Amino acid sequence: MADDCIFCMIIAGTIPADIVDQSENTIAFRDINPKAPIHVLVVPKVHLPDIASLATVEPAIAAELLAMTRKVAKAEGFEDYNLVFNTGAAAGQTVFHAHGHVLGGVGASKLFLA
Repeated sequence: MADDCIFCMIIAGTIPADIVDQSENTIAFRDINPKAPIHVLVVPKVHLPDIASLATVEPAIAAELLAMTRKVAKAEGFEDYNLVFNTGAAAGQTVFHAHGHVLGGVGASKLFLA
């Protein structure tokens, strides 16, 4: 855990979040600034800066995170959804703790078709 990481603070319970689901190694919660009708962040409980690092250092947790994204989408009523991982500042990553964005609903796919 990183003391200054907002996702680590959510995982620790020191910052509240609208938690959708969690497993031993992942947590899913609603984005506070949603870009689609359904916008849930799926985060590993281990602190690594991005999905590439997670896949390299903890491949089993990366696989669990992917499985959680599917579980969340289905629980939210979506068979079809967008899954986005921003890796690095130039790619739009603003919180440097690995995480995926599960996006669903009207207009979600249009976010990426510009």
